Formats: sequence, structure tokens, C-alpha cells
Amino acid sequence: MKKLENQTLIYDEDCPICNIYTSKLIKAGIVDENGRKPYSEINENEEIYVDLKRATNEIALVDSKNKTVLYGIDGLLKVFGHSYPLIEKIGTIKPINYVLKKMYKFISFNRKVIAPSKEKKDISIKYIPDFNYKYRLLYIAFTSVITTIVLCYYSNLLSFFPNTTIGRELLLTLGQMVFQGIFLTHLKREKIMNYLGNLMTVSLMGSLLLLPILVISMFLKIPEALSIVWFGATVILMLLENYRRTKILELPFHLNITWIAFRIIVLLIILNLY
Repeated sequence: MKKLENQTLIYDEDCPICNIYTSKLIKAGIVDENGRKPYSEINENEEIYVDLKRATNEIALVDSKNKTVLYGIDGLLKVFGHSYPLIEKIGTIKPINYVLKKMYKFISFNRKVIAPSKEKKDISIKYIPDFNYKYRLLYIAFTSVITTIVLCYYSNLLSFFPNTTIGRELLLTLGQMVFQGIFLTHLKREKIMNYLGNLMTVSLMGSLLLLPILVISMFLKIPEALSIVWFGATVILMLLENYRRTKILELPFHLNITWIAFRIIVLLIILNLY
């Protein structure tokens, strides 16, 4: 495997996703040991030819020898294409490249709600992506659909739970965002959207935790007690994750109480009306 030399990825050191995939590139031998650098360590010479603003939204691949920079998916295609030329050739085909760029932006603009990090107020150079309403709403819509589908099918494993529909589960998913949002009306709209993005990431994580039981149930009969215990454990883990994220975002603790309250209220309504 050919190792890419004289190329440095400028990454977000506070982003778990960025940390993982850049370190994996080094371990895999795709880039050399000095093939990545935290955004906060950009030097004065690099500032001359690196678009610092663009680099917060699209990871920058800096060619230290030729003083050139590739951003986002173009940089990543060059990284992988050096070792696997076919990947770069496929990735540069216009329709595929268009889709890849949209997918990259979808993740990049939402990376702080996928994997949040505590804001460092003592540094002057911050690697924070621009806030983009379009991609945030797309992310919320995407996670809402996944959560709705998984909950709809999982509820069928619980005999005490009334039969549900996609429409009702979607209404409950959207209802929680509205319910939590009521307690955030004093905050700026951007901060509210940041929390709602994190809230839906927690819901998505919960849905992914429920998937193993759903998949197994397609082939084997699972004891209902196991389904209930698994669901309960998932809810507890989701609550703990919601608590962790509210602390990182420096949001009030009562958002965890309202998170529980909404579920209790909904459960009581469903059990009594259906």
C-alpha cells in the first residue's frame, strides 16, 4: 500500500468522529505518522494558503510541498485514491461526486450534534462548523424516520402495548421535540436546534440498540420478558446519554426530568385510550 506523503489532514481534535477516522488512516498506513494535525495548531505559514473558514466545515488536506489545499470529499478521495486509485476514479464521476459531497456536508454540519464536545472558551482558534438550518432539519427528519420505524415494529413485540401505526409513532417522536422545546423558549433558536439535534441523536442511538432484538425476532421467538428488559435498559441508557449531552451543552438539568415526564405521560395516555 502506497503511503501518502507531504500531505496533512487538518482535523477537529474535539470531534470523536474526526479523531477516530484520521487515526485509523494513519494506523492503516494510508497516510504517514505526521499525516494529521489539529486545527488549533495551524501555523502562520499555513494560514496564508489555507481557507480557515472553509476548513471548519470541510476537513482540509494540506500539501506542504506544493502549498495547495483540497477540502472535504475531494481531499478524502485523494487520500484513499493514493492507495486505491479505483476509489478516486469512481468518486470523481459527477453524479457520484455530487452525492458524496452532499453526504459529507450532511455529516459535517451535524457532527457537533452527532458527537458533541465541550466548547473550549480559552482558545482563540475554534473548529466549529457553521450552523446550517437545512442540514440540521434534514438530520432531524432522518433520525425521526428511523426512530419512528424501529419503535413501530418493536412495540409489536410487547403484548401489553396497544397496536400502533407509523403515523402515531411519528407523532410521538415529533411531540417529544415540541415538548422539550417548550422548556427552551428563552434560548436562541440556534441553541434550541442544537439541543434538538442532540435529542434526536439519543433517539437514534436508542433505535439502534433495539435493532438486534428486532432482527433476531424475525427468525426466532423471543421471550416477551427479554424484550421488556431490553427496552427498559435502552431507555435508561438513553436517559444517561441525554444527561451527558445536556451537561456538555451547559443546558439546565430539568431537561432530563421533562424527558422522562413526556414518556410517562404518553405511556399513560396510550394505555388508557387504546
